[in-house]
Amino acid sequence: MGADTSPATETATLGGGCFWCLEAVYDQLKGVQDVVSGYAGGQVVNPTYRQVCSGTTGHAEVVQIRFDPQVITFDDLLDVFFTIHDPTTLNRQGADVGPQYRSAIFYHSPEQQAIAERKIKELDAQRLWPDPIVTEITPFDVFYPAEDYHQEYYENNLNQGYCQFIIAPKVAKFRKLYLNRLKT
Repeated sequence: MGADTSPATETATLGGGCFWCLEAVYDQLKGVQDVVSGYAGGQVVNPTYRQVCSGTTGHAEVVQIRFDPQVITFDDLLDVFFTIHDPTTLNRQGADVGPQYRSAIFYHSPEQQAIAERKIKELDAQRLWPDPIVTEITPFDVFYPAEDYHQEYYENNLNQGYCQFIIAPKVAKFRKLYLNRLKT
């Protein structure tokens, strides 16, 4: 049996509104090996989409990203994160309203926590938005994958209205800004 020579991976768990939007973007980044839509930050064990949408479970819609830090760093993932959602609206992204749509970084290590805190401090200092960033920075606890029909939602439902009018513009903006970081 030979030594494992596969590159070490890291995990990031991010919430920035609807998980379909985040997954559609992160799936396209070089160095990202897997993106799974799901739920984190709540009290209910193994919640359903319907339960999370009620806003009573405490969960946020999130994506869990497995990435190769030799290709893309956690800092790079946060640059994309703060480009594709509004981190200044509490419990809301556009028409999606409720605590499940909050802006959140669930850190997996003290290093991720420090990077997230530094990034928010830097962005607030730049005053890119008229309001301060309200993104919560919370230790990662448990991730529950969303139901199968939520996985690769954008890819599998390109003609659906939400995909055309909400997700597609975010993906187009991301692709324009990060053209050199896209998978081929």
